[in-house]
Amino acid sequence: MTEFAYESGRLNLPFVGHCTFAKAPVVLDWDAIDADFAVLGVPNDMGTQYRPGARFGPRGIREASTLFSFGHGGAYDHEDGITYLPAERVRIVDLGDADIVHTDMSASHANTEAAVRKILAADATPVILGGDHSVHDPVMRAFAGASPIHIVQIDAHLDFVDERHGVRHGHGNPMRRSSELEHVTGLTQLGIRNVSSSNVKDYEDARAAGSTILSVRDVRRLGPEGVLAKIPIGPSYHISIDIDGFDPSIAPGTGTPSHGGFQYYEVLEIMRGLAYRGPVTGIDLVEVAPPYDPGGITSMLAAQLLMNMLGYIFHARESR
Repeated sequence: MTEFAYESGRLNLPFVGHCTFAKAPVVLDWDAIDADFAVLGVPNDMGTQYRPGARFGPRGIREASTLFSFGHGGAYDHEDGITYLPAERVRIVDLGDADIVHTDMSASHANTEAAVRKILAADATPVILGGDHSVHDPVMRAFAGASPIHIVQIDAHLDFVDERHGVRHGHGNPMRRSSELEHVTGLTQLGIRNVSSSNVKDYEDARAAGSTILSVRDVRRLGPEGVLAKIPIGPSYHISIDIDGFDPSIAPGTGTPSHGGFQYYEVLEIMRGLAYRGPVTGIDLVEVAPPYDPGGITSMLAAQLLMNMLGYIFHARESR
């Protein structure tokens, strides 16, 4: 196998060809998944309380991800001295999207859960492109019966509302719903800040459910190693990233931006450390809303972060 795919055949530049995540091959037969990572779009933003638009997040992230798929034989990081995502060993596929039934959250969540179950049945790692944060709920339900999972959340908001006016499965509820699942042992919630995140009772309930809550300023005081030390060793990890955990100066394309957020490397270094701390069995990245970001930098941030995270996770697995 040649080191660079473009040494023979098509050059296949980012703006050429079909737009899949990282130009990965498409697998539409979900009973025939054979991969390390299976990317699934969940273009559902029916759970939003303010600005919609995250239904276009999967398409935006996919388009942005083509920037990082020039056909090199992996991604060499000169700081780490490691080639991540070696093309001859790591298998990434794009499954397309879960079917979303407009105005029917129950059916849409059921379709999402069924799709994630197909990924898990194939022993692949689900990489979920939201959609608003409500899509985290069916993703985690799909892991029922799995080994204990600890959720690591990057977010501006606590998302621990129980019920308001009968709403239990919107984008303000997913961490509460996850905490109720038998296979979820606890949460580490990073970046929670400012007004509108939640009320006192929700914070009390989250801590009672086993959550460690750290603001952006807490994370900066502790540093990456200090944050990682607060995350338990033993359970596997599910990573849930709400793009509004980042500062809107670098992630304006989201429905509920909150100033004072993370910068890129603050999150990336925690994600890198987490990958080597224990097995990561799933990722969801949500709330990218391209209509609010004409320059597309939010989608690029999401795609770049995911590509680096997949590189760390795969390398950590090979190192164990």
